[in-house]
Amino acid sequence: MAADTPIDMSLWQGRTDPEPDSDRWHQRIEPLASNAVPGCVLLGFESDAGVARNQGRTGAAEGPNALRRALAPLAWHRTAPAYDAGNVRCVDDGLEAAQQTLADRLTSLLTAGHLPIVLGGGHEVAYASWLGLAQSCMPKTAPPRIGIINLDAHFDLRDPAHIRSSGTPFAQIADKCQEWGWSFRYACLGVSRAANTRALFTRAAALGTLVREDREIDALRLDSIVRDVQRFIAKCDHIYLTIDLDVLPAAEAPGVSASAARGVSLALIEPLIEAVRDSGKLRLADLAELNPSLDIDSRTARAAARLVHLLTLDN
Repeated sequence: MAADTPIDMSLWQGRTDPEPDSDRWHQRIEPLASNAVPGCVLLGFESDAGVARNQGRTGAAEGPNALRRALAPLAWHRTAPAYDAGNVRCVDDGLEAAQQTLADRLTSLLTAGHLPIVLGGGHEVAYASWLGLAQSCMPKTAPPRIGIINLDAHFDLRDPAHIRSSGTPFAQIADKCQEWGWSFRYACLGVSRAANTRALFTRAAALGTLVREDREIDALRLDSIVRDVQRFIAKCDHIYLTIDLDVLPAAEAPGVSASAARGVSLALIEPLIEAVRDSGKLRLADLAELNPSLDIDSRTARAAARLVHLLTLDN
């Protein structure tokens, strides 16, 4: 089962500065209305059913509101509006129903011209996010070239035939693309060789995945990797960006299901996100695996809020 939770604007609190032009997110974000002009829309996904199925540490269902609280006091640098659309909640183990509900909500937002940013929730959100974008492209005559850029320590390409979980979304997408006759275009950046089996590396290679491991992403090679990302984007019509916060080092993001022993630092992740944001092809993004019960001093929530802030800069 799935349920919509009401928009809770009381989460948006923070300081108010007396100087002119000193607004912060909590002062500018508005509840989404049906006639809203296009802008950035935050939509939460209260789910860790996929994490539970994947035998991970649960608690990510509380992530969306924790991220809102961390984003609320950040400085406002947008010209276009931003909206809060509330949350889709996964009830009990009703993951598939919740994914379809989220996908349908996203299709409506995309059709209305918004840029949705989904706040997870476990990384099972990825299948729902992609499906929402795919549904919005359905009326087109030619198969859409949707590119997936995943910043993640894990491929999440496990076989969904056994059980669908936070470890299977991109395998599910690949299967759906094959069923529909669409190309599967997948880039996974920040992969940990220690956290992915040889079978997963083999499957990624068979699917033509652009792979850059965590140990490859350093200051000396960053420009080259940014160019790799830009070449990937050039071959796509639409980009879906998904950020699993466990791509960050444990010191920067302790509040995730599977924290990274190495990871890729925020300083190296940000230029990759900027390349996607500035491509003109970004249609949808999500952030996954924020688990407030495991966070230390809200480090993970603060990092996630900074990434939302970066993603949504328009001036």
